[in-house]
Amino acid sequence: MSTPTTTAPAYRIGTPDTECRYPVIIGEAEDLMIGKVWRWHRNWLARMTEADGSESEHNVRRPEKGEKGLDLAAAFLAKKYAAGAITAAPLAEALADAPLPVGPVPLLHPRMAVKDRNDRNVGSALKAFAGLAEHHWRAYGGFPGSDNPWFVGCELCGWTGPKYWSHLRGRNGNPPSITRHLGTCVSEDEIRELIPAYRK
Repeated sequence: MSTPTTTAPAYRIGTPDTECRYPVIIGEAEDLMIGKVWRWHRNWLARMTEADGSESEHNVRRPEKGEKGLDLAAAFLAKKYAAGAITAAPLAEALADAPLPVGPVPLLHPRMAVKDRNDRNVGSALKAFAGLAEHHWRAYGGFPGSDNPWFVGCELCGWTGPKYWSHLRGRNGNPPSITRHLGTCVSEDEIRELIPAYRK
């Protein structure tokens, strides 16, 4: 637990996990995690370990125009930590049990509701998984909706990270951008050879 102060510590944002939650890190001599932040339906949420050891989730809402939601949520945690309300944990220890899932994943993210057999979310998820397969992506979790981050892996080069289905599906009958993700992937010629949608 931190000693209460009026000054929020400087923080860094870590690599997102398979739920697309970013660890918020403080410390110089040792990296300490004070919680995780993520986006869900345009709101930003923060999860932290309270000073009494309980876990809590807070909706810090949407950022003002020109402000980044990631920074808004991380600053919320930093202020809570400065006030002595958060118990920090060594980063390596906090992330130790977070490997990539192996095997099948659920059709829908746990936050996605299913109302009946003909639910719209189920239909959208089936289309999304078919689209991922066609474009050589692998999902590491259930479908979270078109405009929520989805942790996926590029089957062409091994890259992993959050993407949005609304970006991966393409628009107006066109395939998505041939630039698949940040960093280096296989060549555009190889992508065209492997994915028929780019040869139309």
